[in-house]
Amino acid sequence: MEPDWPFNANTALRLGADTRHEEIRVAETSKTPAADAKAKSGAAKRAKPRGPGRPARGGQAGAAPDLKDQILDHAELAFAEAGFEGANLRDIAARAGVNQGLIRYYFGSKVDLFDECFRRRGGVLAGHRHVNLDRLLEFSETPTVEDVVFAYLKPQWDMKYSGPNGAAFVAMQARLHAEPEEHALRLRREVYDASVKRYIAVLSRILPHVPKDIISVRMAFLVGAYLFMLNDLGRIGDLTEGHLTAFGKDEMLDHLVRFLSAGLRAPL
Repeated sequence: MEPDWPFNANTALRLGADTRHEEIRVAETSKTPAADAKAKSGAAKRAKPRGPGRPARGGQAGAAPDLKDQILDHAELAFAEAGFEGANLRDIAARAGVNQGLIRYYFGSKVDLFDECFRRRGGVLAGHRHVNLDRLLEFSETPTVEDVVFAYLKPQWDMKYSGPNGAAFVAMQARLHAEPEEHALRLRREVYDASVKRYIAVLSRILPHVPKDIISVRMAFLVGAYLFMLNDLGRIGDLTEGHLTAFGKDEMLDHLVRFLSAGLRAPL
């Protein structure tokens, strides 16, 4: 269902994303086939095989980052399924096809591995939120509350439906609320505070009748609501006695945007 707000944030953000993807495609195809083949040949000659689960030598360009991402992908799935306390490095190493020592070599402790998993995709989410808000403000200095909320939530929805690891990260975020408070707060501050505070500032400007501190509290409500709905859609079926068992991706986002926007602008 296409939102019918005064300014169609969905169209603006989608057009911006298409332009960005086009730029990426141009960059990726700028090499000639001959140059690309030469680079691959040189890398193959430099590469020296090592035992399974061992880090690549310095001359094997690109291999170490790929292996680190492989470990992070499997760690993400494990943390999403079992939480921080329930996941263990032995299981993650087995999933990734590496030895446990390699995980410690690259990341250190389990806490460090969890933090790196969270920073990796959390940083992407925060970055998309900054970009979305920039695009929104280019079109209008006073966007609607719905547009601002949509710009904030859209990256989460895109990640949730991007594949198993995107969905796993969303589950990791929800599980973070059950982890030790000091650890959870530190990570959320580090990864999300800068982007969230920008949105709070814009909302405070377009909702002058609501004190900024109250906007901040309502943003905390917003975060709790969308994380719950991204991770526990089965509850809808219970509460509607089976009349509604699921929403489409865009339909759920539209309902949430309308509901949360009304809460943000509610009079005191």
